Amino acid sequence: MPKQKDKMQTPEEFLEANGFACKSLDRSALVSMFLKEMDTGLKGEPSSLAMIPTYVSPTGELKRDTPVSVLDAGGTNLRGGTVSFPSGSTDALIANLEKGAMPGTTEYVSPDDFYGTFAAHLERTRPFAKDPAVGFCFSYACEAAADGDAKLLHWTKQIQAPEIVGQWIGAELKKRLSFQPSKLLVLNDTVTTLLAGKASEKPGQRFSAYIGFILGTGTNVAYVQKTSDIAKLAPGNYPAEMIINSESGGFSKVAQSKFDEAMDSKTLDKGKQMFEKMIAGAYLGAIGLEIFKAAAKEGFFSDPAKNQIAAMSSLESIHLDNFCAKFDNGKPNPLDRVFADANDAAIARRLATPVFERAAVLTAIHLAAFIVKTGGGQDKSAPVCVCVDGSTYHKTRAVSFPQIVQAELDQMLGPRNIAFALTVCPDNAPLVGAAVAALLK
Repeated sequence: MPKQKDKMQTPEEFLEANGFACKSLDRSALVSMFLKEMDTGLKGEPSSLAMIPTYVSPTGELKRDTPVSVLDAGGTNLRGGTVSFPSGSTDALIANLEKGAMPGTTEYVSPDDFYGTFAAHLERTRPFAKDPAVGFCFSYACEAAADGDAKLLHWTKQIQAPEIVGQWIGAELKKRLSFQPSKLLVLNDTVTTLLAGKASEKPGQRFSAYIGFILGTGTNVAYVQKTSDIAKLAPGNYPAEMIINSESGGFSKVAQSKFDEAMDSKTLDKGKQMFEKMIAGAYLGAIGLEIFKAAAKEGFFSDPAKNQIAAMSSLESIHLDNFCAKFDNGKPNPLDRVFADANDAAIARRLATPVFERAAVLTAIHLAAFIVKTGGGQDKSAPVCVCVDGSTYHKTRAVSFPQIVQAELDQMLGPRNIAFALTVCPDNAPLVGAAVAALLK
């Protein structure tokens, strides 16, 4: 290992020297910064949190036994089908489901091809839908309108469809349809996650507040806010409370390590979504690669490993996760070849496992702030319900992600006597939540 001031520098010391260490994260200060940015965003003042009013209330009666067309566009996948809610059941019935690639994921896509992909799904499911509404889960930063439409503010997740930015998604999609839906609701995935979680409550469950949380390819939080506290809303006839899409991945108050900065410099949206880039699955592999490259230059690895690292231009998060966990899924992992030497592999795991540990700690800080913001959880019999979805949260193997989040939240919220419950979202939450929004009366 390299020397530092006449002593051997450990992987942990190397990370800390470059600004990458969980122990240096001031949990309390970051929660306060999150809350301040929320309040500023709700006022319409400059904030790294967009705090977008959705005009969607989670309350109302759900129309039963009525299939409705739904779309789910997020990450790398696009899905279309129908969803209904049978009488006497808390489970949703999903039918006519087809999956494809999200347009713009791998290459540039024109507006006609972009919207045409979604229109084809709706034309296909139209004969099976008994309600003329459409619920569309669209997992990107949008400005919502009171009529249910949404205007794309900017792309995340490296989507290559620049002309779509600034367009009203629902209005443009309707132009490509042979029929006109009674309403077309364009919803963020955290909003649909919240709605799906609330709709799947079992008899006897009681919650004081609701949060929808996604941590997969990207990350975001939605929660329910009293409308009277949303100062930036124009005068109008609104429900007493509505769901806020916080766009929390844009939070900019966490100090970046040198590795975060190096990774960010190579993204299409440099300088944006900085919090998301520290915890979400689309970026953790890239952070790990920057750590390996910097460590190789400092002499942490053997020459064969050093040369192979220098030749690497990308690293998938799943490969980094499986390597750190020593998990063999039966598929080739480039890191097994790079770190064929046992000593190299051991050092690499000490350098990279903290990427996932830090993501879990920041996730807990993230959630703690929104749990506090709801004002709920004052009665232990009615905790704040945090409905959690996403592969990074549920499927990370390198560390016990949910357990770390739970322990960190207990430490941060225990002294405040705030009760909360982390719940697993229903299967296909984006589709289910989109249907809930379309069928609420």
